Amino acid sequence: MIYYTGIDIGSTASKVVVLSDTELVDRFVLPTGWSSKETAAGIADRLAQAGRPVDRDMVTVATGYGRVSVDYADKTVTEITCHGRGGYALMGQDGTIVDIGGQDTKVITVEHGAPASFLMNDKCSAGTGKFLEIMANRLGVGMEELFTLAAQGRPLAISSMCTVFAESEVISHIGAGERREDIAAGVVDSVVNKVSGLCQRHGVKGQLFLTGGLCDSAYLVRRLSEKLGSPVGTHPMGRYAGALGAALIARGRKAAN
Repeated sequence: MIYYTGIDIGSTASKVVVLSDTELVDRFVLPTGWSSKETAAGIADRLAQAGRPVDRDMVTVATGYGRVSVDYADKTVTEITCHGRGGYALMGQDGTIVDIGGQDTKVITVEHGAPASFLMNDKCSAGTGKFLEIMANRLGVGMEELFTLAAQGRPLAISSMCTVFAESEVISHIGAGERREDIAAGVVDSVVNKVSGLCQRHGVKGQLFLTGGLCDSAYLVRRLSEKLGSPVGTHPMGRYAGALGAALIARGRKAAN
């Protein structure tokens, strides 16, 4: 049997999807850590332990921040292309995909099953998963607890476009004795405001669909839907959209040969 493996090495987490000709065979996520090369080697080891060595009966496509580190990949493809393909496969229709990653946020318009246009945030990590991670650490909680607290609070203003200055705002709120729930709500709303602004700048066509690790947060999805005035769709496989798109491209390579 031939396997088609998509590897999405992001700045924070690395996602892997393995397909056969007819079905999803495996999926898993690993922390990227400090070295993308070590992560790629760890992925190869895990695939081999599952009886699917990368050097035999496998077509591999890599994408993401660390895609060049996957030296056993048959092809590397941009994140935009892979997220577009994977998001379309999960949505089952054209629309607009929003991927909130560790270091960047992307808004991708999908037409006829393929990316037609996109817009990314600037190089500052405000409005990304990394921003939330930094602020959660500042509040002494994990990401899941950050969203739980936020759902119980009334958002305080955190207006800075820079992560460093935004962190200073959070520190000021803490020093002023503000409720942690209200600070957490302000942190999440800060990201929601930046993501919704990016969507409005790019334009939203059809169904809006959230991918990336944050798509599992019902609270963030609800706040983003409220901000945009339109329901935001998700999928249990949403965080794997890039890896799924890469695996589908791998399968397409075989069909083209």
